[in-house]
Amino acid sequence: MIIVLKQEANQVEVNRLTKKLQSLGVTINHSAGSTTTILGLIGDTSKIDMSKISANQAVEKVMRVQEPYKKANRLFHPENSIISVDGEKIGGKRLGIIAGPCSVESEEQIIGIAKRVKAAGANFLRGGAFKPRTSPYSFQGLELEGLNMLKAAKAETGLPIVTELMSTKHIDAFVDDVDMVQIGARNMQNFDLLKEIGKTQLPVLLKRGLSATIQEWLMSAEYIMSEGNENVILCERGIRTYETITRNTLDLQAVPVIKKLSHLPIIIDPSHAGGYTYLVEPMAKAAVVAGADGLMIEVHDDPENAWSDGEQCLTPDEFDRLMDKAKRLAEVEGREI
Repeated sequence: MIIVLKQEANQVEVNRLTKKLQSLGVTINHSAGSTTTILGLIGDTSKIDMSKISANQAVEKVMRVQEPYKKANRLFHPENSIISVDGEKIGGKRLGIIAGPCSVESEEQIIGIAKRVKAAGANFLRGGAFKPRTSPYSFQGLELEGLNMLKAAKAETGLPIVTELMSTKHIDAFVDDVDMVQIGARNMQNFDLLKEIGKTQLPVLLKRGLSATIQEWLMSAEYIMSEGNENVILCERGIRTYETITRNTLDLQAVPVIKKLSHLPIIIDPSHAGGYTYLVEPMAKAAVVAGADGLMIEVHDDPENAWSDGEQCLTPDEFDRLMDKAKRLAEVEGREI
């Protein structure tokens, strides 16, 4: 249930209404925008009499919410969320650019790539230390050693670290050393992991599952937010369809749909979506025009010899060219990189 308050409602009236609602056994999510203040009721609202609430002099209108996701719902939070990540932001007019290799391979490699992507305009460094792979015989990442290499790259460049968390047993290390934790597609519905990361205030990049509907994706965000962590960014990385020529099918429609349904920022990962280098640039440009809040691009200095996913990585020179084009597109859209 959503309660929209009158602009002239004073704090005494609002506090009185809030206490009355809490006495009915619901939790109140308070959202104060520049022009509108909303109380979102979370819990069993079936027995609450809307007409009695509407009669309160502080109330403009009352609405029931049909969707099962509440905190992620735009009705609960009409203004777009902007998520702060170690001094940088995702959401708003500036595009967030996350770039780096699929896997951290050495300290020299990750520092070198970090310097190049920062010079091109990236404001976040990605790199896989823990790697979920389809085959148990594929490279699984350097784990905590890789995390230390990412820290060294941050010390050199200042770029905030974005890397994937696969297990609850490493949450403490991530809270200490990582600026934004990535929950990968295969863990989008790992509800124990989502709840535990929800108990932190660490910004979360939540990737869409391989075959997840948009509502399922938003419900996964709700798991994180319901534990108190509302620093969630959504990432569309392509979904599994009948098509086999590309690695996945990039659902660009997810951008305007998410913008309609939710206040959370959404970024696009064109590298994993198509799976091939030649698809990255056109899909990245399309994402900017579609209104995405950012891009995640895989960059490797030697893709032919990358330890994982080399076929979808841009070289630093290719990334430079993409960023030049993305900047021009962003300017046309009234945005910036």
